[in-house]
Amino acid sequence: MRIAIVKLSALGDIVHAMVALQFIKAQISDIEIDWVVEERFAGILKNNPDVDSILTVSLKSLKSGKAGIYQQIKKIRSYRNANYDLVIDAQGLVKSALTATLTGRRIAGFDAKSVRERAASWFYNTKIACAYDANTIDRNALVLSRPLGITISTEQILNKKPFLFFNNEDKTIYDFLQKDRINIVLVIGSSWDSRNYPADKFVKVAQALQANCLVVWGSDQEKQTAMSMSRQSEFIRMMPQLDLNSLKALIAKADLLIGNDTGPTHMAWALNRPSITLFGPTPVSRVYQTAINKVLKSPSIVNPYKLDKQDYSIKEIKEDEIINMAKSLLSF
Repeated sequence: MRIAIVKLSALGDIVHAMVALQFIKAQISDIEIDWVVEERFAGILKNNPDVDSILTVSLKSLKSGKAGIYQQIKKIRSYRNANYDLVIDAQGLVKSALTATLTGRRIAGFDAKSVRERAASWFYNTKIACAYDANTIDRNALVLSRPLGITISTEQILNKKPFLFFNNEDKTIYDFLQKDRINIVLVIGSSWDSRNYPADKFVKVAQALQANCLVVWGSDQEKQTAMSMSRQSEFIRMMPQLDLNSLKALIAKADLLIGNDTGPTHMAWALNRPSITLFGPTPVSRVYQTAINKVLKSPSIVNPYKLDKQDYSIKEIKEDEIINMAKSLLSF
């Protein structure tokens, strides 16, 4: 049996779906799994033994005009040559549903009541019902397993094996990791400003913990913030810009990760590394909380059906809450 999974973006969403792979492969030994993903996120899937082929698309190029549109359609249609037994759209957007339709003939995905863009369900032959406000990881596991006639339990997910892999990482990361001190990765950015914990509060956390705090960044603005933080504390060091392969390696070697609700933070959970995820305008139902993966949520009430980008309540999370939780996880 050969299937294709369509999960184009974003980084955290891809991570949350990837957990299902190890259980699918364990229950269907002869299955081949290909993954259709936005080119810029392909690195998160690389080196994973449960992914047979990574098929990339560049939907941003559609904005370049008719030539870009034609090129991408042609590329996606070429994936259909694999004659997939099933294509599963695990994203539930119109763009992912269209991609799935171009990739194969038999398509599975969420039903109209289970997705934000209901029109996506029009493209599916098999439709899976799951409350939109249910846990994100459970939703991904369900839509990827039920069309295959198997189940993935909460207990299995809680006892998962790490499922992010790296190879030939940038060796300079080891110059930043210290053998004689606790190493903490700080994830300071995200896709919305209102999801970002204030930089000055991160500095206070670093000062209190007195660990080797390594700030990772992706944009120029985040780089400037990281640089400013490093000037304010002897315990903070700004990392060079890392690709996904090297970021996986860094997080895998860290003692703790503290960060906003964003992709790199969720990578710690995928690698079975201790983490504290800070939530403001987004629901904690996006993650699994475990003995080593904790969350802190601001006092605001979140409507998962209509997120409020103007909810800056994340700044109300007290530094002491983070410090005490970090000390507990690290057994100071």
